[in-house]
Amino acid sequence: MLSKPKVFALGFQHVMAMYAGAIAVPFIVGGALGLTETQIAYLIAADLFTCGLATLLQVLRIKYFGSGLPVVLGCTFTAVGPIIAIASTSNLATAYGAIILSGLFVVLFAPLYGKLLRFFPTVVTGTVVTIIGLTLIPVAMNNAAGGQGSSDFGAPHNLLLALITLVIILLLNRWGKGFMRIVSVLVGLAVGTAIGYFMGIVDFSGVGQASVFSIAQPFYFGMPEFSIVAVLTMIIVNIVSMVESTGVYLAVGRATDQKVEQQQIVNGLRSEGAAIVLGGIFNAFPYTAFSQNVGLITLTRVKTRNVIFAAGAIMVVLGLLPKLAALTTVIPNAVLGGAMIVMFGSVAASGVSILSEVDLRKEGNLLIVACSIAVGLGSAAVPQMFDMLPEWSKMLLQSGIVTGSLTAVILNLIFSARSSISKQPGSDLPAPHAPQET
Repeated sequence: MLSKPKVFALGFQHVMAMYAGAIAVPFIVGGALGLTETQIAYLIAADLFTCGLATLLQVLRIKYFGSGLPVVLGCTFTAVGPIIAIASTSNLATAYGAIILSGLFVVLFAPLYGKLLRFFPTVVTGTVVTIIGLTLIPVAMNNAAGGQGSSDFGAPHNLLLALITLVIILLLNRWGKGFMRIVSVLVGLAVGTAIGYFMGIVDFSGVGQASVFSIAQPFYFGMPEFSIVAVLTMIIVNIVSMVESTGVYLAVGRATDQKVEQQQIVNGLRSEGAAIVLGGIFNAFPYTAFSQNVGLITLTRVKTRNVIFAAGAIMVVLGLLPKLAALTTVIPNAVLGGAMIVMFGSVAASGVSILSEVDLRKEGNLLIVACSIAVGLGSAAVPQMFDMLPEWSKMLLQSGIVTGSLTAVILNLIFSARSSISKQPGSDLPAPHAPQET
């Protein structure tokens, strides 16, 4: 049984694992729309506050909501482009109106989506989990180099910081004992940041500028407005997120050694829909299950929901106390990248472990795995290959998790149907011997 201080430390470790992704979306959207620093600060605070509420809603398991799995929710990057496009052509109120209605769609559509889960046998599940890990690795390497687009991208000090963080985590996992091994990622982040401070690349100016207290206000950017095109666009975004979340639920099930039931996934997606509605009300963002935290569960082997509950509570507090939240943003990208290499690699390794249970000699299994991983990685690595297609299809096809998952499901259907057709009654009997020549 973990003590309360240990639960808090582990929850904070989960927050640090997903923090960069959580605050990146409001920075990107706010910058693209030309919002003021005050408005962007509000977006970040509202996002963290709603992230926390969404995570708490997911961890709690009631009749219709909550998967009961140790899953952390964060804002989906799939929604960044569409939100910017909608707000640029109309206004933010229209974007948030679309987010609210698309969240209601997810709540209502979740039971029907759950009936499709029978198309996710082990070969598909293992492939999807592997793709999740592999498509995240470039994110880790970009951060290790200093963050994509940064002026010092690939600078030796960034690579050195990433390497030091990675080595610390590995050493603690090899020789650390008890709780110290479990919080290896948090220790790695702390030591890496301290070294970065002495190297002169940690900036605390944002902490001083942040306000002490802030509370998310419903409809901060005005009452929601509605557009059919905007609503349909956000529905497509959230269907993509549902597929991604399914893969995360299955990966978490694997990491926690439990079989994820259909109803858990349906309830989890309902919770995501409710969280998306909250995001629209508080002028935050659509939410999805975060892959980053799956690797942390796999690495630490701590499977209790109390830790994720603590993570959700910490995010709520950070959303209310922007100055405290700003303190966590001083971690250099390179340090985050070093930790991400371990976590994302652990997700990929978990997928490979699932695939080890699949007989790749069986007709079709090898092709299902090979083609799905190739398509998923290809879509993630070269998303510009779909630039000539309509916007709605680009949202679907530029997500490696979605293209890889759809490829695995479709190929599994094709080869399963072929096997059932070829195996006619009596086909498993031995063939008659040909008459011998006399």
